[in-house]
Amino acid sequence: MNRQPPRIGIPARIQHPVEDGQNRHSHAYHFLEQTLAHWVMSHGAMLFMIPSLCEACLSTGKVLERYNYAGALDGLILQGGPDIAPELYGDTPRYPDWAGDIQHDTHQLHLFRQFFEAKKPILGICRGAQLINVALGGSLYQDISTELPCPEKHGRMKLETVIHEVEWEIGSGLASLYPGQRQGAVLSIHHQAIKEIGRGLSVDARSAKDGVIEAIRLQDSAYVVGLQWHPECHSGNPKLLDCNPILDEYLAAARMSSESFQRKLHQLK
Repeated sequence: MNRQPPRIGIPARIQHPVEDGQNRHSHAYHFLEQTLAHWVMSHGAMLFMIPSLCEACLSTGKVLERYNYAGALDGLILQGGPDIAPELYGDTPRYPDWAGDIQHDTHQLHLFRQFFEAKKPILGICRGAQLINVALGGSLYQDISTELPCPEKHGRMKLETVIHEVEWEIGSGLASLYPGQRQGAVLSIHHQAIKEIGRGLSVDARSAKDGVIEAIRLQDSAYVVGLQWHPECHSGNPKLLDCNPILDEYLAAARMSSESFQRKLHQLK
């Protein structure tokens, strides 16, 4: 049996229409971050961008049932992006800019549940970690600077300017991936953060200065991990945490999923 590369789905980010007087941005565009795509592909994975759905499709949920992404793919990576709609974790937006896109968020929650129920590995990055927490019944701080007494700066305009130390919990998954190492420097930019942790999740890492949750992990046989920082941006910078062990762990779980699927196909022949 030939070993196939793991097939990883990444839900698209959306660039919404912008009225600029020249109709250059009159349509919505779906995209994914190039740095993330290159990082994952460099480790031998095959990527598939999953487009978002229209409201009519979401109202019935039939499209995701018809197109069984979790059945066709070996894993899911939830990339960064804008704020999550507070209604999805029982809150209301404090400012219009924090309202999120409830249609897009709902689509991604459907995808998460599809992969989660299929026990396919899921990795969440930045907003993706927050989405995992919300999907499992957790909540978010809408704004760290006004809701928490944080000495650490978590949000600025440029990602490369936000470097801080995270410290993993004793006995956590990250502690096992980095034996003999207690913490590492990461790149992150976020004004929201995990508040009440979701069902079945545990904290893997916190910001070293103020205790803000920076990594979560599902305490189950299924692989579900969320990182508040951007591991795809660490490559080539010796001052930052080497996040390749995290990606290798995730893709190892995806390869197991792929091999299990291929065995089932072989048995049906």
